[in-house]
Amino acid sequence: MDLSRYSDDLLLNKAELVEKLKTEPAIPTLKVALTHLSKELDQRFIKGTPIRSLVCGRAWAMDMLIQSIWARFTWKNPDTVALIAVGGYGRGELLPKSDIDLLFLFETEKDIDDNVESLQSFITLLWDIKLEVGHSVRTINACIAEAVADVTVTTNLMESRTLVGNDDLRESITEAASPLNIWPSQDFYKAKMNEQAMRHRKYNETEYNLEPNVKTGPGALRDIQNIGWVAKRHFGDDSLQDLVERNFLTDAEYHELIEGQDFLWRVRYALHMNTGREEDRLLFNLQEQVADLFGYVEREGQLAVEHLMQDYFRQVFKLRALNIMLLQHFDEEILGDKTKEQAVIQLNSRFIVIDGYIQVTEDNVFQRTPSALLEIFVLCAQTPEVKDIKASTLRLILASHRLIDGHFRQDLRNITFFMELLRSPMGVSTNLRRMNQYGVLGLYLPEFGKVVGQMQFDLFHAYTVDAHTLLTIRNLRKFRHKSNTKRFPIATKVVQQLPKVELIYIAALYHDIGKGRDSDHSIEGAIDAKHFCVRHRLSDWDTELVTWLVRNHLLMSMTSQRKDISDPEVINQFAQLVGDSQRLDYLYVLTVADIYATNPNLWNSWRASLLKQLYESTKTALRRGLSNPVEKDEWISQTKAKATY
Repeated sequence: MDLSRYSDDLLLNKAELVEKLKTEPAIPTLKVALTHLSKELDQRFIKGTPIRSLVCGRAWAMDMLIQSIWARFTWKNPDTVALIAVGGYGRGELLPKSDIDLLFLFETEKDIDDNVESLQSFITLLWDIKLEVGHSVRTINACIAEAVADVTVTTNLMESRTLVGNDDLRESITEAASPLNIWPSQDFYKAKMNEQAMRHRKYNETEYNLEPNVKTGPGALRDIQNIGWVAKRHFGDDSLQDLVERNFLTDAEYHELIEGQDFLWRVRYALHMNTGREEDRLLFNLQEQVADLFGYVEREGQLAVEHLMQDYFRQVFKLRALNIMLLQHFDEEILGDKTKEQAVIQLNSRFIVIDGYIQVTEDNVFQRTPSALLEIFVLCAQTPEVKDIKASTLRLILASHRLIDGHFRQDLRNITFFMELLRSPMGVSTNLRRMNQYGVLGLYLPEFGKVVGQMQFDLFHAYTVDAHTLLTIRNLRKFRHKSNTKRFPIATKVVQQLPKVELIYIAALYHDIGKGRDSDHSIEGAIDAKHFCVRHRLSDWDTELVTWLVRNHLLMSMTSQRKDISDPEVINQFAQLVGDSQRLDYLYVLTVADIYATNPNLWNSWRASLLKQLYESTKTALRRGLSNPVEKDEWISQTKAKATY
């Protein structure tokens, strides 16, 4: 990367520094230069200077400083040595406390031995002035051998820049480590995808970790870099902009990646600046500091920090979707075997399945038939052969969001498709998650879109509101499987008895949708749920049940944990509120799924036992029909007698 456009003598004047180093002690002189650099950049950051000029400007200034230090030492046979920037520094990107990764490249081992004294003194001086330096010392042959053995080394070499010395050495390495010689595009792609999968597993495969890592978490900076690495390995381009010219990226996708990268850089810069170390985790105690620094304020029932984190989660959510789509597109369209015979299933005039991937029959399908934006997820749920959505079709979905408007939401075809998905025997939670991932769910249900990425700043909830909601639905789906009987013995039995299982999914979708508003979220959610039911032509009975469940979704857990459920009066009052056994069944499975989705650690034997006792006691009470005063008094007397006995 050419950093010359970021040159700025106000950051570091190389000529002045070289002159000072001739007459003044090196360590204090260099420390003063570094302190000035950091203060100047921090002041610019606080004033709102575009982050890209700060990140790249720091890299340029570091080039000037390192070159000035290099000139202080004598290097024997200078044509046999090169100092090379690699990693993030090689890309020309430096945050305040980022490591400065350097490769000292020599032609032979003898060249290293001839320069060992200068080499050691140079590195020691970098440490003495407190630079965070990561370095390696290698010959050309050793470097090639390392690159063959380790894809990470190859990746670093792809982004290398010669700071000083013989650039022919770097060129020879670049040629030797090219895809024609080692790590061809297909192998490199597989290796980087494996790296990404392992990295994502560390974060439980979700971008919604409430203390996210802005560098390596899902949807974070590393995911953007991975797109660039894979494409650069194949095409040889130096920037994401080049990929637009190759039609690998659309202009809109490019700007989304750059916008996301700039946002994450700003957050990472703030973390480094506030902590004085390379802190890439947006920890709870730092979130409020960053929110204050960025000027967030409390509004609309949300804390300032919750607004910051919602913006963060929405960015990484969008970036992860782009990462998935673009890397899959790269594999399918560029690396895929075009000669392989493919199994084709014609679903209808709009969609086919090829080797397990559903795709449109024509690029204008969504423009011609907007309802296909929902139909595709219904087909995914109802077609066992579908493994996923083809990348080219994902790209069309992401580009067709504007079609989901008020008219789209009122269209009976779309209403029918959405209800058909909720009634599908398979794939409900998977495809609701897909719809959320690709921005369709929050547009079809705007009230859901408002809680996408919304966190609750406490130590109780482990997930954002939308992630928690979809986990609740996934738990409800899990209750249908016998493998979960041991952990959820009552829920797995009760869920099979629900006459209309789609109603519990609707209640789950809306139970927390009122979060982040000024009033009671249960009441707000019930209002939204009623609007949904009316729009989707549900019967009065169904509508009443759904709204009741949303309004009372906390009733059972609060009663079991805060009241004496061995007291018959408590059971009677609870039974009167529930009204009938069918409502109790719906409420019980929603309560269990909700608790487990809030934080898996909350579901323990104590809570399970309390809910079981409340459920069974209430079943008995409802069966006796406690609206009759005589039966009620008789039941209470019998229960008290049993308790005394």
